[in-house]
Amino acid sequence: MKSFDVAGLAATQGGEYVLGARDLHSQACYLIYGSLQPGESGRLVRPGEGYEEILCAVSGSLMMDTSRGEVTLEEGHALHIGPSETIYIANQNNQPVVYVIAGGRSGSHQD
Repeated sequence: MKSFDVAGLAATQGGEYVLGARDLHSQACYLIYGSLQPGESGRLVRPGEGYEEILCAVSGSLMMDTSRGEVTLEEGHALHIGPSETIYIANQNNQPVVYVIAGGRSGSHQD
């Protein structure tokens, strides 16, 4: 069992780190750890083809620009993002916001 400093890795990668196949040697699942600084916007959240994701606001709330308009994801809340959905997230708070995204293969695309 190996532990990964995803917060530290995200800090060196522009605010987001994908813990996935490169580190886990598996295509079955992945985790994205990210942070947005106050006023930062336009971060793309879009599962790859054949994948679905769950976005969770860990600290602070996220403003999401979706196909249905702008929606706020409150701290401690999560939502499912289907394989054809695209969301842009932003931090409209005065403090950094931390989020995680868990993803995996869609049921219709599993081997």
